Amino acid sequence: MYILCNEEPLWMSKYLSVGGHFEYKGSWKKTTLARLNLCSENSELEQKARHFDGFNSLYLYRRWYRCFTTLSSYSFDNGHVERKDDLSLDHFRSQYDGKGPVLLGKLADSWPARTKWSMQQLVHDYGEVTFRISQRSPKKIIMKLKDYVSYMELQHDEDPLYIFDDKFGESAPALLEDYRVPHLFQEDLFDVLDYEQRPAFRWFIIGPERSGASWHVDPGLTSAWNTLLCGRKRWALYPPGRVPGGVTVHVSAEDGDVDIETPTSLQWWLDIYPHLAEHEKPLECTQLPGETIFVPSGWWHCVLNLETTVAVTQNFVNQSNFEHVCLDMAPGHCHKGVCRAGLLAVPGKSVGDMENHPPGTITWNHNDMTSTEERLKGLGSVTASNSESQCSSFEFSDVDKSLENQVFSYDIGFLSQFLEKEKDHYTSVWSPTNPIGQREAREWLRRLWVLKPELRGLIWKGACLAINVDKWYACLEEIRACHSLPAPSEDEKLPVGTGSNPVFIVSDNVIKINAEGGLGYSAHGLGTELEFYDLLRKVGSPLINHIPEIIASGFLVYEDGVYRTVPWNGKGMPDVLAKYYPLELSYANSCFPLGLWSKQQFGMDGSAESSNRPIWPYMVTRKCKGDIFAHVRDTLSKADLLNLASSLGVQMRNIHLLPLPHGESLPEPEDNNVKDSDPPEWKQVISTLNRRKNNIKKHLANWGGTVPTVLIEKAEEYLPPDMSSLIKLVKDDDGDSVYTFPSWIHSDIMDDNILTQRAPEMGSLTDTKSTGDGDLEKLNEIHIIDFSDLSIGDPLCDLIPLHLDVFRGDIDLLREYLRSYQLPFLRGKSNNDIYKSVQSSKFSTAAYRAMCYCILHDDNVLAAIFGLWKELRNATSWEEIEHLVWDDLNRYQQSSPTLSS
Repeated sequence: MYILCNEEPLWMSKYLSVGGHFEYKGSWKKTTLARLNLCSENSELEQKARHFDGFNSLYLYRRWYRCFTTLSSYSFDNGHVERKDDLSLDHFRSQYDGKGPVLLGKLADSWPARTKWSMQQLVHDYGEVTFRISQRSPKKIIMKLKDYVSYMELQHDEDPLYIFDDKFGESAPALLEDYRVPHLFQEDLFDVLDYEQRPAFRWFIIGPERSGASWHVDPGLTSAWNTLLCGRKRWALYPPGRVPGGVTVHVSAEDGDVDIETPTSLQWWLDIYPHLAEHEKPLECTQLPGETIFVPSGWWHCVLNLETTVAVTQNFVNQSNFEHVCLDMAPGHCHKGVCRAGLLAVPGKSVGDMENHPPGTITWNHNDMTSTEERLKGLGSVTASNSESQCSSFEFSDVDKSLENQVFSYDIGFLSQFLEKEKDHYTSVWSPTNPIGQREAREWLRRLWVLKPELRGLIWKGACLAINVDKWYACLEEIRACHSLPAPSEDEKLPVGTGSNPVFIVSDNVIKINAEGGLGYSAHGLGTELEFYDLLRKVGSPLINHIPEIIASGFLVYEDGVYRTVPWNGKGMPDVLAKYYPLELSYANSCFPLGLWSKQQFGMDGSAESSNRPIWPYMVTRKCKGDIFAHVRDTLSKADLLNLASSLGVQMRNIHLLPLPHGESLPEPEDNNVKDSDPPEWKQVISTLNRRKNNIKKHLANWGGTVPTVLIEKAEEYLPPDMSSLIKLVKDDDGDSVYTFPSWIHSDIMDDNILTQRAPEMGSLTDTKSTGDGDLEKLNEIHIIDFSDLSIGDPLCDLIPLHLDVFRGDIDLLREYLRSYQLPFLRGKSNNDIYKSVQSSKFSTAAYRAMCYCILHDDNVLAAIFGLWKELRNATSWEEIEHLVWDDLNRYQQSSPTLSS
């Protein structure tokens, strides 16, 4: 037990689980004890050697061997990977791009990095710079370069830490001037995205002997180049679909998440590689200083540093791999498995258990398989069907008859057969291992379509794979024909924006097809939006001038291979909806049967529904003038932004002042924590908040490390014991509880749902000296779009996306917004009692309530808070965050603005 408890990997894992910055103390045990301020007490104990006669362990010996072995014997290069100098772009594209790896010389001969990136010079120039460390740890590890070099010299880890930093251009921007992308790899279709939007694509790499990258396929099926500046690297590669021996691919059936279980690079070379038959071995090469290796899309590779190495690498998307990258973004799991594990990932293509087949076969291991995950394990050989240096397809060998004579190909036509047709981009879960987010993917394709018209044929194919654009374009054509809208131009054939539904802009018309959330959710979204517009016209709200004009609305139905439209204005229940979605509606006889109160009831039911019904609501609106704020914010001056904030305050006031629709019998949630005395209009909100609070630790943990553990542990204590306390205030003078009035809530006031237009006759906003309310609309007219997420609740809920996303935490913009808003946050029959409650209960203060809504929010708004206020990542209480982010709300609340009609 003493020996096992003193094993270095145990202490290493213990230390790295905490993350952060560290200095190595010569051993992981000493380093860990030093962090705990226990090193001095144990230093003498550490120095005493202990001997245990008669104890032996092959497991510990192998580990010890991996820690102290040298790798000189792995320098042999049998020439599997071709070496080429002075390769032309045409030759590269015809012979290697998308076909096979190649080692390239002379590409880096003129780089300053060839002389400047020696370890001695790097420490001299960047010794105090902090770099990110790659290691199997859930926490980010960082070290100063000088401390890392000291670690390299002292360590004897079996899997040494190595620098693998994708942010080196920010921490050490001068490094970017020391190299340039080789001419063979300069086409990168991710370049159309802003730096903040595009996925990680370049890495600065330093690693000692025995470190390296274990078996993997590059993220998103991108291709890569890697240039070595110092030292030697040993590479092993297998073609697409060929799982290396000892590696297991996990593919989640729920979201397509891909996870690879693999031994370390050193462990694979020492323990698995020697037992492979010659025909089972991978392509191999030893990379020397100044050489660049190209790794095509989908190729498995493993890298072992034979000595201390310094390198730079970049991943890219070009015309050769574009469709593969788009395919990998598509929802589902089968195609992701096939791209990585070949036909083993195809349902029903089992080759049996490992013991039923001779050694050296590829098997799909059914042991421990769950209903949501498939394990694809490689143990054997492939027979190349073309040259070894250009393996683009292969045949499986030594398998049973279910795979006999089946040929795997990395051709996009072959791979796309395994897309799950019932999965749709807008209604399916987005895989967390995709290189960019769901909305960013749509924005990327749209930008490519506009900026690279010469590639539109290729881009259309990719968009069909990734976002089903052919399907949604057919929907657009049917809606257009029904309502006599103009035909889309070539520029208008792809959906626009980063919203959750397909949206097309054709001439001056916006066609939105509601797909998100399934039919029940989207139908209620459209019904509530139509009810909202009707209410605006009835009460004569000035908001009507700041939202899109509705031209048409209805349902799109797919029957017998043909799309058809059924117009609907929100009133009454259309027969086609009842056919495909027989709802039991509490408000079927009301004017708007799928309006606000029905939507509240639907939200309470919370029943899951199938999203593949062949019917979709749609709405056609007139295109508002102006630009999406997200696209122009960086071009606006502070004065422009203040005018925008002021205009938003006026329009959000108009939304929150609207009366709620009449409801004869409001919905009752099935929630024991909701009391009969709670107002009916609040019960759904209270029920939702209670449900999230009851699972608050799991809710916060789902944000993937965004929230510090200390705050997760304190969340339940911070929140009120009864969520109705956020809207139920102190007793009034007659002894009755005082409740606030709920408001219409937009729920999605983000920077992509705001359009801003500068009046041209006014010139620059900064030129004017007028600050009167009457001039604000002339200076900066705004429109608010996308009301499909309308609900009721606390108006503070709309302030969360406004402050965090639109204002980006700018306190001046928040104050200007509040100056124009001029509504109390808490409104009710007795505003005097509400004012007294604010003075006596923290539950009634605006800052506290806003913080509670952030913690319980359905989206990860806490990530935005920790991103905007980086100092809060070290916060130890929710009160610290509440004070820094929301304290101005209390000052506004205490000024007690009065409601003026």
